[in-house]
Amino acid sequence: MNTNISESMLSRFSAAFAADRANQVAQKAVVKSGLSAAAENQQEAIDNPMIFSIELETGEVTDQKSSGRCWLFAGLNTLRFEIIKKLNLKTFELSQNYQMFWDKLEKSNYFLESILDTLDEPTDGRLIQHLISSPIQDGGQWDMFCALVDKYGCVPKAVMPETFHSSNTGVMNMLITRKLREDALQLREAHKSGESADALRARKEDMLSEVYRMLCIALGEPPKTFTFEYRDEDKNYYRDENITPLDFMKKYVGRAMDDYVSIINAPTADKPYWKTYTVQYLGNVVGGRQIKYLNLPSDELKKLSIAQLSDGQPVWFGCDVGQMLQRDLGIMGMKTFDYESLLNVHFGMNKAQRLDYATSLMTHAMVFLGVNLVDGKPTRWKVENSWSEKSGQKGYYLMTDEWFDEYNYQIVVNRKYLTPEMQEAFEQEPIVLKPWDPMGSLA
Repeated sequence: MNTNISESMLSRFSAAFAADRANQVAQKAVVKSGLSAAAENQQEAIDNPMIFSIELETGEVTDQKSSGRCWLFAGLNTLRFEIIKKLNLKTFELSQNYQMFWDKLEKSNYFLESILDTLDEPTDGRLIQHLISSPIQDGGQWDMFCALVDKYGCVPKAVMPETFHSSNTGVMNMLITRKLREDALQLREAHKSGESADALRARKEDMLSEVYRMLCIALGEPPKTFTFEYRDEDKNYYRDENITPLDFMKKYVGRAMDDYVSIINAPTADKPYWKTYTVQYLGNVVGGRQIKYLNLPSDELKKLSIAQLSDGQPVWFGCDVGQMLQRDLGIMGMKTFDYESLLNVHFGMNKAQRLDYATSLMTHAMVFLGVNLVDGKPTRWKVENSWSEKSGQKGYYLMTDEWFDEYNYQIVVNRKYLTPEMQEAFEQEPIVLKPWDPMGSLA
């Protein structure tokens, strides 16, 4: 048996390619237009109009621009939904920049604490290499969002608006990451030299002071108090002076973040259903809310989402958005592109196999604003994205129910919608997953 690619093997490959006329047709189309354009299936859009039997109204579509803050945008979009209703506003936006400032600072502290917790681990070991790979990336998880809101509250966007680097995070992240890796080196070297734990933590505080300064320069310093002014849809003017971000959260949102829990669908053999999971070294606020998921079958995620939408509340969710996405039309569907017919190949992995073999994981968070039910069963879902009105259908997307099964991984719902069996299961002590587990991916 040959182990290398031989001339005779190449001759057979070439002859087989030339013998099938469909290959020549496909080649001409793909060379001219690209794989996705040549494989696009218009029927998927025809079969799935942007019409829903349950549909919520919200404010204007948001834009995360050149940043990975989708989880913050999605989280804040669920909170602004409450404000718009409560204050009778046409639209409203909370400051994503404010939330990101505190997230970056808290992630820096979380990273340095993780380094202090692993001082005796080998530098070239998998754990240290994982920790230093991306200490303050833009992505996050629902429980990390809750930890920020619980500690720092939130503010209107007008109070802490976008800056160049809140919308374009690349260079800022690069420089802070460089500094944090240098800090990790210094802490580990100081430990080798025999410095005490107290001395190392004193060093850490100085390091965080530098990160705070860098963030203030790039993003602005968060307000401690502010004045909130608005006019409602009836043209009534309101003014609330000297309010803190935490007071604003309590007064104008009024949501108990502890009421909302994460439900995942991870059908791999190592994660039995009806168990809870957390991920080692995943978080942002040290001592804050723990990452915790309850793993359930996909149909249960749908039932819970429908229940919350039926009560007029949006649903935060996390998915692998790049899979079978027609971005111009805003459609996520399993039949959006027929790559198999175009290339004459079969892609046969199921959801569990894709997770196990690094083919799919959660990459993006958005919000469900609607669902279409036929005979009580969902056929398609309305999605609020944060890629501006220029993408999708004026910023909104459609997810087919089949796509939900294959590429949706997480929803967040009020625990009151959980069955007694689910509530009991959620109270279990979570199984701790490795830091590099695919369910530790950040949206």
